[in-house]
Amino acid sequence: MKKVLSTLLLIVCCWLAIPAQAQIHFGLKGGIDVSKMTFSSDLLKGDNRTGFFIGPMLDFTVPVVGVGVDVAALYSQSGLKANDEFSESETLKSIEVPINLKWTIGLGSTLGVYLAAGPQFGFSLNDKLWDNIEAKKCAVSVNIGAGVKLVQHLQIGVNYNIGASKLANVIAEGFETNIRKNAWQVSLAYLF
Repeated sequence: MKKVLSTLLLIVCCWLAIPAQAQIHFGLKGGIDVSKMTFSSDLLKGDNRTGFFIGPMLDFTVPVVGVGVDVAALYSQSGLKANDEFSESETLKSIEVPINLKWTIGLGSTLGVYLAAGPQFGFSLNDKLWDNIEAKKCAVSVNIGAGVKLVQHLQIGVNYNIGASKLANVIAEGFETNIRKNAWQVSLAYLF
């Protein structure tokens, strides 16, 4: 309980310390991702597959410092395919919540360049991957990216998403492997 109260107090103090000129923008973000599965065993190999994501986002920036936070709730469909035993394709449907810390360098009021990094929490909408593999309900990954802000409303970004936790754990006939997903993502966001 003390940790919860301490955390809430810290959040309130940070909120009060934010300058009055801080900018909060809501928007819509979408894009494509090219995902590749990795396995803890050499018996299976993952292929690259293309998917998409779309959803609302919130962009919060302190203008003078250029530091901000980008949060989104994205519906995502990623294509998954493993060679060998599971040669058929599967679509992983999930709700992804990236929370990225952004550092923006403004090149005037119409152009800015940013670097972003942070965790991403994925909540699977699939019960199973393929016919016999149960999907984990929650997965964590790490985003690293960069992008461009144009005319104060558009953002074009590229980031690499590194799977930090397992999507599934396969145990069958003396064979065991963990499945993780890494992805390259290209996004376009419009801020209101």
